[in-house]
Amino acid sequence: MTAPLYLRIRNELEARIRSGELPPGTRLPTEAELQEQHGIGRATAQRVLHELAQAGLVERHRRRGTFVTEGVRQENLLRFVNPKLVGPEIPGRHEVYSASVVPASDVTPPVPGLAADTPVTYLVRRKFDAEENPVALEYATVPFALAPRLLDEDLDHLTMIPYFRGQGVPIATSRMYLDPILLDEPTGALLGCAPGTPVLRQRRLTWLENGELAESAAYLMRPGLMEFYIEQSVRGD
Repeated sequence: MTAPLYLRIRNELEARIRSGELPPGTRLPTEAELQEQHGIGRATAQRVLHELAQAGLVERHRRRGTFVTEGVRQENLLRFVNPKLVGPEIPGRHEVYSASVVPASDVTPPVPGLAADTPVTYLVRRKFDAEENPVALEYATVPFALAPRLLDEDLDHLTMIPYFRGQGVPIATSRMYLDPILLDEPTGALLGCAPGTPVLRQRRLTWLENGELAESAAYLMRPGLMEFYIEQSVRGD
């Protein structure tokens, strides 16, 4: 089913805000401007701006307009854990910290369902913001036999689920875990944080149609950069 028009407009503006295209302080279109741009009524335009404000993405000021807020990014946790949704990223660059083929016993976090001596492609990447501060760390582990040419890809920008689909790999299910952990010294150094800092780790396990593991991935965000929330419709219609 096609999403309601107000939601499509809201999601477009939200994506531009989260990607940095509309940085903090940017003035958004007025209700009248939204009406003219999208051919919508006043109530629909009001709803778009009201919901962006409810999500903490903008601030509305009487007579001045609506402006993108300062502060940490906010992310709907339901969207964050859905592998089918490709969300906008923090502006900045990726860095491949390491990429190699190693035994499964050598990777972090440990991979369930693989023998210790199974060859795996192990990828560690960092994300930097526009000021070159490390903001995120990613670990990805893929059985070497499943994707033997993985290291030949553009690893700076590779996204595993679309890669699997493009290669015809029959992935079937994906499960997300959220773990509160304390950073060890090596991981803290990569994120620019002190050892023992508490962080939220997202882990994703993806399986093939035959039940074998396709990928184990983990993501760590530097604390203070993102607020997670859950937003769901409670309307009766």
